[in-house]
Parts: sequence; structure tokens; C-alpha cells
Amino acid sequence: MSTTFLSRLADRLDALAEWTGRAVAWLTLAMVLVTFAIVLLRYAFNLGWIALQESVGYLHALVFLLGAAYTLKHEGHVRVDIFYRRLSPRGRALVDLLGTLLLLFPVCGFILWVSWNYVAASWALHEGSREAGGLPGVYLLKSAIPLMAILLLLQGLALALRQLLRLTTGTDR
Repeated sequence: MSTTFLSRLADRLDALAEWTGRAVAWLTLAMVLVTFAIVLLRYAFNLGWIALQESVGYLHALVFLLGAAYTLKHEGHVRVDIFYRRLSPRGRALVDLLGTLLLLFPVCGFILWVSWNYVAASWALHEGSREAGGLPGVYLLKSAIPLMAILLLLQGLALALRQLLRLTTGTDR
């Protein structure tokens, strides 16, 4: 495969993570507005809805699950870089490539494998909230777990391609 093809593929995968992250970021605004509404309804009108309260948890979970690939793209995950920062760009590329291949991919594969039956069982039941008056779509929320793993795998592929290009050509383009 040509380096141009690999670079374009990495660019497209990066664009997916960027789009997903920016779209999910709007959920944080929704979370703030819903939380404000909950507080206003409770203290001003003495009203409360379980579904409204659960929606904040759903939004919070979606932000974390679907924003993980965006965070990886922007190197926002926690990293212990005592040795990493002292490495040359080539050394960092090798560490990133090996970390992606030996840690990120297996963990995402494990999450997919473990969550598959869990999510499938939830879909089979059309699982809803355990609370009376709660949200009915728990199975939809649980579907974000394997989706997170897939998005992380795709972003990991983009990261691995870029590091491979750095190691073989000295550039990620």
C-alpha cells in the first residue's frame, strides 16, 4: 500500500473521531440544561421526574463513551510520560505504535467480546429503566459500549498508521 493511501485513510479516521467528538460535545450542553431544569422544577415547583433525572446519567455516559476516540485523537488520556517525553520523535512513534497494538487493540477487542452478549440480551428484552417512570431505552444506552470500542479501534488504527508512517518515512504524510 502506498504511503499516500495510508495517510488518507488515517486522515479519514481522524475526521470520524473529530466529528464524533464535536457532536458529542453538544451533549454536555444538554446535560447542563437538563440539570438546570431538574433543579428549577424541584425547588421552584416541587416537581420531579425520574426520566429527566436518568437522562442526565445517560447523557453523561454517552459523552464519556462516545468521546473516548476524540480524546485519544487529541492525546487527552492520562499518560505517564516520565520516560516518553525524553524519547526522540522516532522513539515516541515506536512506543505509541506498540502501545496501540499491544494495549489499545486487545483492550478494545476484549470490551467488544465481553459487551456483545450483555448488549444483545438487553436488546432482546428491550430493557428499560428499573424505576417506575424511568427511561425505556436502556438497551440503546448499553449499545454505546461496543460502539465506544469500535470508535477507539478506528482511532487506534489511525494512530498506528501515523506512527508506522513516521517510522518508515520520517513523516505522517
